[in-house]
Amino acid sequence: MDTGDPIAVTPEPPYYAVIFTSLLSPDTEGYGEAADRMFELVKGMPGYLGAEHARDGVGITVAYFRDEEAIAAWREHPEHAEVRARGRKQWYDAFELRIARVERAYGFRRSEVD
Repeated sequence: MDTGDPIAVTPEPPYYAVIFTSLLSPDTEGYGEAADRMFELVKGMPGYLGAEHARDGVGITVAYFRDEEAIAAWREHPEHAEVRARGRKQWYDAFELRIARVERAYGFRRSEVD
């Protein structure tokens, strides 16, 4: 369902949001390449719906998934597990991961009203 739009296009709720908030360490060698690879990998996972990203000091990624099984499959993916371990060892000074069920969602896009 990811369209490349900076704001994810998601289906009618319910679905899940995985919210990853982070502070990078000074050692970010290889981080950009790994982040790009993880994004390409997750896009092929069954149940992945899309994501949004921002970084201005604190980084935040919100990834949307159809259900908890899809989240678990992503968490258990071997390549993702390797990158998570490297993140803890090298790239992050701190991070928080939160999982929430989206019950309601609505929005606005100028292109839909012009």
